[in-house]
Order: sequence, then structure tokens, then C-alpha cells
Amino acid sequence: MRRALARATAAGTTGDVPVGAVLLGPGGPAGDVLAAAHNAREATGDPTAHAEVLALRAAAAGLGTWRLGGCTLVVTLEPCTMCAGAAVLARVDRVVYGAREPRTGAAGSLWDVLRDRRLNHRPEVIGSVLADECAELLTGFFRSGAETA
Repeated sequence: MRRALARATAAGTTGDVPVGAVLLGPGGPAGDVLAAAHNAREATGDPTAHAEVLALRAAAAGLGTWRLGGCTLVVTLEPCTMCAGAAVLARVDRVVYGAREPRTGAAGSLWDVLRDRRLNHRPEVIGSVLADECAELLTGFFRSGAETA
């Protein structure tokens, strides 16, 4: 999670909401870092440029396959429906997140896409890892008025 927090901090240079994601290879928390990203919607003008999606794309490109079984996605904020859906479709084994997101969270806060029994793949979900540190980064960003929308 500390690696994801470091990536989230980098988002501040572009005016993006400070969310960071790291995709670890097979081996879970001790696995190799396959990709790391931070939100880049403002930087790229791409509404899908969430940290999770960017990390999944980079890892898939590097591995030459969209199937990311055995991998762990670590993200500083509970994934939204788009990002949770991408994790399911990529077949990641585990999603670890920091701060809960009661307004848009899709790992149990508002929806539970990751554990929806109607889907053909359900990653393990581990939440609230370094939650206070992750939340403080976001709170500081929004208190500063950095995002206008």
C-alpha cells in the first residue's frame, strides 16, 4: 500500500485526485510490481484514466495477456464500479484497498461488484489497509480546493 500511496502523491502534480494503484504479480503482497499508476483524468482528458485501469492496462501490455490471474491490485481508494469491473474482467485474484468510498465504492460500500455472485469471477477483497493515511491524502486534496468539478 505504501507504493500505491507514493503513486497517489504523484497525481498532485497534474491536478488529478490523488489515487494510486499498484499491480503485484503472482505471489501476493510479496510479488513483483508489474505496474503502478495514479489517476490521470485531468492530465489526459480521459474519463477512464483511473489509477486501477491504467495499472491493469500497463500490466496486461507488459505480460502480453489480459488475463491477470494470480495478481493483486492494490489501490489507495475503494474502486468504483468501472474499476471493480475491470478487475473482475482481468481475473485478478485479490483487490486490496485503503480508504472506503461511501459515495461510489464498489467493493462493499455502495455496491459490491467484486463479490457479486452473479459474476463468473470474484477476487478476494481486503479493505481498510492504511485507511487513515489514504483518506488523509484525499482529504487534504479536497480541502485545498485542488479539484474544481
